[in-house]
Amino acid sequence: MLIARLGRAAVLSILPLAWTMGAQAAGVPKDTLVIVSEMGPNSLDTMVPTANDDSRMVVWQAYDRLVSHGEKTLPDGTLSYDAHVITPELAESWEVSADKKSFIFHLRKNATFHDGTPVTARDVKWSFERAIAAGGFPAVQMAAGSLVDPLQFTAVDDYTFKITTAQANKLTLPDLAVPVPVIVNSALAKQHATAADPWALAWVSHNDCGGGAFRVESWTPGERIVFTRFDAWKSGPLPKLRRVIFRQIASPGTRRALLEKGDVDISVGLPPKDYAELAKAGKVRVIGVPIQNDLVFIDMNVKIAPFDNPKVREAISYAMPYKDILSSALYGRATAMYDGDPATPYAPAWPVPIKHGTDLAKAKALLAEAGFPNGFKTTLSFDLSQATTSEPTAILIQESLAKIGVTVTLEKVPGSNWFAQMASKTMPMVIGEFYGWLDYPDYFFFWNFDGANNSVFDTANYVNPALDKIIDTARFTADPQVYTQSLQQMVDIVMTDLPRIPLYRRYADYAMQPDVHGFEYWFHVHPDFRKIYKE
Repeated sequence: MLIARLGRAAVLSILPLAWTMGAQAAGVPKDTLVIVSEMGPNSLDTMVPTANDDSRMVVWQAYDRLVSHGEKTLPDGTLSYDAHVITPELAESWEVSADKKSFIFHLRKNATFHDGTPVTARDVKWSFERAIAAGGFPAVQMAAGSLVDPLQFTAVDDYTFKITTAQANKLTLPDLAVPVPVIVNSALAKQHATAADPWALAWVSHNDCGGGAFRVESWTPGERIVFTRFDAWKSGPLPKLRRVIFRQIASPGTRRALLEKGDVDISVGLPPKDYAELAKAGKVRVIGVPIQNDLVFIDMNVKIAPFDNPKVREAISYAMPYKDILSSALYGRATAMYDGDPATPYAPAWPVPIKHGTDLAKAKALLAEAGFPNGFKTTLSFDLSQATTSEPTAILIQESLAKIGVTVTLEKVPGSNWFAQMASKTMPMVIGEFYGWLDYPDYFFFWNFDGANNSVFDTANYVNPALDKIIDTARFTADPQVYTQSLQQMVDIVMTDLPRIPLYRRYADYAMQPDVHGFEYWFHVHPDFRKIYKE
């Protein structure tokens, strides 16, 4: 009996789900998808600088972008987006100038927003200007594609939009397919703008202002969000699902039990142990995709002693319990990023595995060379919202470093404060993670190691002007040989200076009922409800 398995507290968290869905005897209706997750959106607007990752999930369903990506099949049969194929979405066609600095998009003439207002090039222009004006993460994401100035955007006529850039950037077009430059209903948003908030960020963060395949029917922060199909959507094939119910349930045991009982269709964000056990049992389908260019790592703040000493950083890299982390914290649901071939140069790619594993004797010797024969004391910080994997990882690291005389105090940072802590650049050691929406090594470096950005993701506080120049060369060159050489130099520099120790590449894991089909992996790792169907 479910109550006996879960206990009273867990059952109370299930009851609202049952009330939402009605009787469960016949299961979830075929045109309705119920998905459960620990986390949920803190905003319905991706351009709010404080918007969290699940806000990207919302705008992916509720807003259009100018362009999208094609589809491919991975070796295990999983469908995936194709990073190298750009396809129409709101723009049905486009032209790129010979010098790759001008882009003209021709919009669909029958597209409307959810309130019936026609979508025009003026909406696109206003939306792009808004993303830049928002600042923070949205503005930096736009800058990755050299979209930095409102003067770059022109509404030529109602259905023609033009972008110009100061220099050719191969990321410009793919940067239009990510969950930041979404098309906002400018007329509706402006009705709620104020002198203090000219872009209506406050109102749009709590209200649907899009024209995507699904409307936001309702949202109760911290509990659930309900999507309904927008039957007038013109930017792609109409989804087969009519309704999607996304529920936040804190307990992973409850989320797993609901899936196994058949009361929900998809469960995301379960611990790796659960996915490993569910995959072995075979009663539900488990899909695990190594996240593109993902890296979970240890950053050592190079501006804080003793991590300003390269030998100390190298010593710490030899003391990492790599294999134990992969087996005990991840239950094998990750790709190792250690024990690379020491006899071959690093590949001009990212991420790359470090060229060794755990060697405590080597670590002790390096610490002695660095002037710390008896070790030292430090702290290791991690995001408490990622504690399922980060906490056991931190404990394993704490135990391993103790063997070389390094005393580590663990600092558990609440998820709500994590980005502020990252931005402060005051943490000596950090368990961090970054994966790029654009699958280019120079994009990863732009976000993580480009000192000109002062990026929040550079928790190692690593600034190298020579590296910055090479990153810019890689971003803007049109010469494949120069690009490859630049990547080689970039990788060699950071793997020699070692402000960051690679640990593993995480899997994007999803567990779903056998009758759920059409799942497609995307770079943002959220399910695309537009593609999913049940039979």
